[in-house]
Amino acid sequence: MWHFPVAIPPSLGVWAVFMSVLVTQLGLPIPAAPMLILGGTMAAMGQTTYASVVGAAVGATLIADTLWFFTGRTYGRRLLNQLVRFSLSLDTTVRVARNTYERYGAPILTVAKFLPGLGLVSAPLLGTTPISVGVFLLWDFIGAALWASVWVIGGAALHDQIVQLVLLVRHNGGTIFDAFAAIFVVALLYRCVRRWQFRRWLAHVRISPDQLDELMKSNEPPLILDARPRSIRAKESHRIAGAQLLDLDSPEPLDPELLKRPIVVYCVCPNEATAKRIVNQLHRKNIHHVRALKGGLDAWEKRGYPVEPLPPDFETAMAHMTEDTGEEGEYTVRARLAK
Repeated sequence: MWHFPVAIPPSLGVWAVFMSVLVTQLGLPIPAAPMLILGGTMAAMGQTTYASVVGAAVGATLIADTLWFFTGRTYGRRLLNQLVRFSLSLDTTVRVARNTYERYGAPILTVAKFLPGLGLVSAPLLGTTPISVGVFLLWDFIGAALWASVWVIGGAALHDQIVQLVLLVRHNGGTIFDAFAAIFVVALLYRCVRRWQFRRWLAHVRISPDQLDELMKSNEPPLILDARPRSIRAKESHRIAGAQLLDLDSPEPLDPELLKRPIVVYCVCPNEATAKRIVNQLHRKNIHHVRALKGGLDAWEKRGYPVEPLPPDFETAMAHMTEDTGEEGEYTVRARLAK
């Protein structure tokens, strides 16, 4: 283990906070909270000021989030998909962030940093919306200040215990940087294990585009459910041929006759995180013949399989129909898959 000075020099404390928060907000899996807590402890001991620690954290956050905001404005949803694909947090789901934004608007930035995954995708997500830069920066500033203040105040309140911890680490031949390295390794291993568990579960329930195409040509074609958010369907108004639109906000149950068929769910999330949630909800309703399309609609299109336009009145159908199961008509599956 490399050994650095036992404590961070007071003159470098603010810069250490700034760099720690910056690399975290840029997406590296390095938790910034320990450095903010240490900054609060240093402020409580008179080695720096609360304003400088919080200001450094807020400044770093605004720099990183502004970069993500304009990157999202330039590259759109495909950037979000890449973030979800490579994020080690299973809670990072574009659907959750998008639904939260559609419900509460830009004020979600006040709490985004406290929620695993949402803090990373919220800035590029808002970049894909018509929100102005000024409004984004205002709410991002408020959220960053709240987030940094909580950790800094916590470090100040527990400064006696944290000093004792630093002394204990020193007594055992380590440094504060050794402790940070241990925290980083534990956090990284935890996220890797969670991701491995997710991949293992997914291997049993997902279906590839090639397999789905073969199943659609069989004597028992599956019921295909389009679980994309309405905002995405409005912008990308096509679907897998024959897919039914799944409205998760409807109180209506799924038609039992439809559930006799195999079910395939797809969305736009590249790691099928949304499909996992839907599959689990269906399992809790004793509906077990459900599979998730690997790669979602994007993978289906890349393989060159057919898609069809959404019916022009699908929003009206979503609002007023339960289902029309006539052979010549379209129908919309509406369900609220609550626990």
